[in-house]
Amino acid sequence: MSWHLGRMAAFDTETTGIDRETDRIVTAAVILLGGDEPAETHTWLANPGIDIPAGATAIHGITTEHAREHGRPAVEVVAEVSTLLAKQIVNGVPLVVMNATYDLTLLDRELSRHQLPSLLEQANLREPDVIDPLVIDRGLDPYRPGKRRLTDLAAHYGVTLDDAHNAAADAIGAARVAWMQAARTPSLQLGTAAIHLRQEHWAREWAANYQQYLRSKGKSDAIVDGRWPMIPRQQDGGMR
Repeated sequence: MSWHLGRMAAFDTETTGIDRETDRIVTAAVILLGGDEPAETHTWLANPGIDIPAGATAIHGITTEHAREHGRPAVEVVAEVSTLLAKQIVNGVPLVVMNATYDLTLLDRELSRHQLPSLLEQANLREPDVIDPLVIDRGLDPYRPGKRRLTDLAAHYGVTLDDAHNAAADAIGAARVAWMQAARTPSLQLGTAAIHLRQEHWAREWAANYQQYLRSKGKSDAIVDGRWPMIPRQQDGGMR
């Protein structure tokens, strides 16, 4: 059975910034959907323990003051998010994550920061199968001009995206885009392991091509990391 006809766990975060190594989770959502079962929505608001920059607040609307007053301790949020995701991995449910190398790497560093077991450890060393609409889109149509943000992909694939930069809305939007990609493209209608491997190839290919492009424009030392769906910590091998 193709992955898009089964259960999926869509995951998204809104954060304090764009640095996956040092920034923190502010809101997170895991939406369980598909597979002819009722949808489940799980959302969290964290007190990240640091100030939320004005630029980040302008995107997702959460201020430092709001997070401090209404958010739960970051360690609790990170623990609950990872526990729920690990349960899905153990059950063979693929994770749908737009730009997975950002969200999954950020979550991994949060787990390390709070001295919690990694997602891999919590899933009994079972690697997750990940569906990343960004990687799929780059693989299907590498030369299409324009941006490839979630809002752009939603418009391109005819998907309604409500309340962009809300973690729950973005998670659902990513799942809808991924579903539409598979529904339109028979070559994507694979098992979860097979589609994961194909995306690994596409991620490496895109990174190599983009690195070559940057160097052709005079950035001779440009390095584009093609590892996906997560950038491993320096001391370990990480996810595939």
